[in-house]
Amino acid sequence: MKLLANVRQLLRRQPKQRPMTTTTSQAHDTTRTSGKPALTSAQLDELERNIELRHHRNNIPLIRQLIQKLQQGVDSELQRQLDDELQQLPNATNPRLLRYDNQPYELANYKQRALPAPEAAKEFSELARAFNLFRMDHLGNFTGHKSYYLTGQLAMLEQAIIQYALQTLSSQGFKLISVPDILPREVIESCGMRTEGERTQVYKLDTGECLSGTSEMALAGFFANRVLAEQQLPLKVAAVSRCYRAETSGLQEEKGIYRVHQFTKVEMFAIATPEQSEATLEQFKETEISLFKQLGINFRLLDMPPCELGAPAYQKYDIEAWMPGRQMWGEISSCSNCTDYQAKRLNVKYKRASDGSVLHAHTLNGTATAIPRLLIALIESYQNAASASITIPEVLVPFMNGQRTITRNKRIPETKLVKFIKSP
Repeated sequence: MKLLANVRQLLRRQPKQRPMTTTTSQAHDTTRTSGKPALTSAQLDELERNIELRHHRNNIPLIRQLIQKLQQGVDSELQRQLDDELQQLPNATNPRLLRYDNQPYELANYKQRALPAPEAAKEFSELARAFNLFRMDHLGNFTGHKSYYLTGQLAMLEQAIIQYALQTLSSQGFKLISVPDILPREVIESCGMRTEGERTQVYKLDTGECLSGTSEMALAGFFANRVLAEQQLPLKVAAVSRCYRAETSGLQEEKGIYRVHQFTKVEMFAIATPEQSEATLEQFKETEISLFKQLGINFRLLDMPPCELGAPAYQKYDIEAWMPGRQMWGEISSCSNCTDYQAKRLNVKYKRASDGSVLHAHTLNGTATAIPRLLIALIESYQNAASASITIPEVLVPFMNGQRTITRNKRIPETKLVKFIKSP
């Protein structure tokens, strides 16, 4: 996908003295103006400051070299290299975030319920095993590392959470789309996730395609190379999918199902005009807050600093739940405004009603529910030591056939590792 048709295009205006006036939208602008460098030295300096602010890989020195070489004459291989490096530039950064340094800013803290005393609170894995509803041990030989089974009432609770989230999103105008889990590499990279390199989180197949890390990618790809009418926007869609992540962690606080290679997630996604995208992000944020308030867990809302935005996000909110058994905050949701970062790469446009102009849209995404971590927060928050049970949040009871508590599962046999010794 070409990001720059000719490096002799011009963005001649010198940047004003305010944060990030030269955006990646300008760097990837395909409007051709011949005879001038694509980006001035001052604009490249500004892009480099944004990269450093976001702790992104600094490829500006290489971009400078490629532009200088291409000014001496057109070379298709150099042009391809420049296009690839431009594609890796991160999005611009919301100026509001510049004052946060490298720390998230807590916007709100929601205390919904009294929790068990720290010394009495048990961790998810201990509770789930005691109730015979979970298995994660000794699976390496047939399902691989960081795999898990949910059984009985815990598997039902997973489905209840999904149905609860979908009912909420449907009532707010989201349209459900069933998405594929196998995607072309180009779609994943256009969404801002690299598929090559040692630190990639993407599983690659022998065919060259990849397993999707989130349905955001498939939803964005669904709108690739399309021109939507402005009257259709903001267009809000949702999907339930399995998410595949090659990432691993040896941290003690991330043990168990906190960080796994595959999990289920309900995702929100929207296409909006530039004028609508900020308000749409706020709607996503309020939807997530409402979902978790009704679940009755304790959580906090964070405005994330530039170094936590990744490549595509212009701004991002995170929601972290308090996990009593682990005695830690754990991220359970986020929502991001990617402005036109993904739309330019996937060619997602809209036709403006006032004058018929065809412009790049903005894309937004948010997590309605990420099952494993939400299960941790729910089970640890609703544990009842006295009755040896777990209370089901009231809002989930209708999706659990009226069941209000989880107790020990006696129908599914316990799995025990047995060692067979051959007799002599």
